[in-house]
Amino acid sequence: MTPPQQTHEAHGHSHSHGPAAPVSQHLRKVIAAVLIPFAAAVAVGLAVLWPGGTPAHERTGVGFDRQTEQGQVVRIERVDCKDVNASQLPSTGDITKPQGREAQQAETGECKKATVEVTTGKEKGRTFVEVVQPDAPRQFHVKQGVVVAYAPDAPRDLQYSVTDVDRKFPLTLLAGIFALVVVVVGRMRGVMALVALIASFGVLTLFILPAILQGSNPLIVAVVGASAIMLIALYLCHGLTARTSVAVLGTLISLLLIGLLGSVFIGWASLSGNTDDNTGLIHGLYPEIDMSGLLLAGVIIGSLGVLDDVTVTQTSAVWELRQADPTMGPRALYRAAIRIGRDHIASVVNTLVLAYAGAALPLLLLFSIAQSSMGTVANSELVAEEIVRTLVGSIGLVASVPVTTALAALVVSADRQAPEAPAMAPYPAPAGPGPGPGSGPASGPGSAPGRGSALEQGSTTATSLPAQNALTRKLGGRGRRRKK
Repeated sequence: MTPPQQTHEAHGHSHSHGPAAPVSQHLRKVIAAVLIPFAAAVAVGLAVLWPGGTPAHERTGVGFDRQTEQGQVVRIERVDCKDVNASQLPSTGDITKPQGREAQQAETGECKKATVEVTTGKEKGRTFVEVVQPDAPRQFHVKQGVVVAYAPDAPRDLQYSVTDVDRKFPLTLLAGIFALVVVVVGRMRGVMALVALIASFGVLTLFILPAILQGSNPLIVAVVGASAIMLIALYLCHGLTARTSVAVLGTLISLLLIGLLGSVFIGWASLSGNTDDNTGLIHGLYPEIDMSGLLLAGVIIGSLGVLDDVTVTQTSAVWELRQADPTMGPRALYRAAIRIGRDHIASVVNTLVLAYAGAALPLLLLFSIAQSSMGTVANSELVAEEIVRTLVGSIGLVASVPVTTALAALVVSADRQAPEAPAMAPYPAPAGPGPGPGSGPASGPGSAPGRGSALEQGSTTATSLPAQNALTRKLGGRGRRRKK
């Protein structure tokens, strides 16, 4: 049992999930010559485009662009809807249409009068009444936290209104559970992944969004910001190694391809990027923003997370294959690793398409209700945006597999580091049938170099000598028994 143990000790790191095996000084210099200028360019881009903060503007009171405070429901009364909806038009009696049903319910149904207390701001403690219709999607209860909008220019009785419910506690609890699961399962890697996630949100909120609002080109801002996120996330999560550097290069090439394809097809399909109330409000507040460029920036940033997963997986696969069989050349490594990549492609592309389809599900339901044809649905700008976003991102993902695999195979095969096998060279197996007189550890003057080499090899090689001698005696004994 000793020889297998010795082999495991000599090559155990090849099968572990710890840090990647070190590479030669030459290979590190080659990778640094490519990545250091790229990292320097990203740093210069951050310095040049860094905004001084979100530019100020006068609030419009529309959508998210209004002043809000926190509030709490303190009392609820049930009242007749006819008493609180006296200003509405009477029902026509036609309940076959949605307008008729709503009007009839407003006259005959039971409504709620919610008394809401403002809990933050200058007028903390002030109360107002909110009428809740019976068919309203959001029904209140006592002690429920709500978000109230404040309109200082409106009449006093109409200055406050409920716009949403307070979801901070369940969202915070869910985020805590997520962080706990990541740390428990991932341990130190999980902690570093959370740090990288926080850094990514920092780049997004402190650099990308304010820079776009200040009028910088959304495409350039997205490329610089996505590159910074990529460098921070990959090196924090996977360490400053050659393996990670190859994944960075593969991700960068794929991002450039996504940016090129997105720019071509967004312009060719005449996608304006201004398709809903939110983008319309942004365009109204900041008309200098290029909305089509903002759409392309979203495609690049949205594809980055999945790209990281694919490139890191392919690079790790090539490295592990090389360590398992050091005789494999670049072609053999590529063929073996690309088979792993094909399995990854099928699942990742399906995931990306379903993610976009799930986000656009209400829109697809509207088209289904309208009984529109598939061509009409696909031609509408709302759906065409999602199609271009999905297909461009998927092409970049698929292309990242062969690109990253080829890069990793070339880099790991070009490594000039000396192999570990010569560690056993000073101890050839005895040629005779059994241990001879000169087979001891000090059989003569010629054994001195061998003894010096043994001391230089370290404890692993030195402790393996008794095992070799025992194996030799055993084999020699078997030989004598066969002769006998």
